[in-house]
Amino acid sequence: MGGCAALALSGCRPAATSGRGFQLPTGNPAMGKQAFIDLKCYTCHRVDGIADLPPPTQPPEKIVVLGGEVAQVRTYGRLVTAIIHPSQSISEKMITRPDPPSKESPMPSVNEIMTVDQLINLIAFLQPQYRELQPLYEQYPMM
Repeated sequence: MGGCAALALSGCRPAATSGRGFQLPTGNPAMGKQAFIDLKCYTCHRVDGIADLPPPTQPPEKIVVLGGEVAQVRTYGRLVTAIIHPSQSISEKMITRPDPPSKESPMPSVNEIMTVDQLINLIAFLQPQYRELQPLYEQYPMM
């Protein structure tokens, strides 16, 4: 029976490549806002509710708004992934453009110039900007 328990438990271990347990230090939102500017993220992104950032320089159809009301709040892991591996999840706005859809994000990689401090601060700045939408219906208790 011990062999069966060990076999069953081994299936519960995360894979060696799992992100489980990964956590960066806590960032500073004010420094993240500065990283947003320094890395020129404003070129193609606008942050919902933040008026004192430089204006985007791309045409309106290429601007991706970050933050605001969303069906599901962006997790820490999804934000980190979107920044360091932008082709992993491309904005629907970029996929539905009239051009033939591409599997590559138009977002340039900043991995060679962005520091880890900038990354953790950028996440600390962006994550609170997302607000989960409230359902349009009232929830009634089950009878």
